[in-house]
Amino acid sequence: MSVLKGKLLYQVARRSICSGSALRAAWNKDWMPGPYPKTEEERLAAAKKYNLLPQEYKPIDDDGYGAGDYPDFKPYSVESRDPFYPWDFPEYRRNFGEALHEDFNMYTEDRLDISKRERLSAPVMGLMFLGTLTGFYLINVLCRDLWLPPALPKQLPAHGVKHYMYEGTAGTGHH
Repeated sequence: MSVLKGKLLYQVARRSICSGSALRAAWNKDWMPGPYPKTEEERLAAAKKYNLLPQEYKPIDDDGYGAGDYPDFKPYSVESRDPFYPWDFPEYRRNFGEALHEDFNMYTEDRLDISKRERLSAPVMGLMFLGTLTGFYLINVLCRDLWLPPALPKQLPAHGVKHYMYEGTAGTGHH
């Protein structure tokens, strides 16, 4: 009877492991782009694959890096999209089935914001940074002696002069 139980448990465990959702998940190869479209039919099929209208679809230029038939989107930052819209994936501010830019992970909310306009240009910010460092350096160099309390040189005994005297005999405890 125990042998039958062991075989039954083995079959149940094997069946549940083999039918788990982890084994039925999609592979990365399922999301790989197809080859670069060369004909109009391939172009239309790729547009349909990415849920785009044929007039909207334009593949990334074939530069040899393997983008294949992936569409060429204008990049947008997640922060530039409406935060109050009921997105399917609010953390990415995107909807299900929406095709993404090839480098979408660079434009998430915690990374680069390409739509942000800085108040100052990069050279001005660099000059301000260097000016601040230079100012602190000059304060350090010019005010070095002002930061320390005044002190006389250390008084050390002169060479060859006896500054102590032991009177008494050894072992008596008198000095």
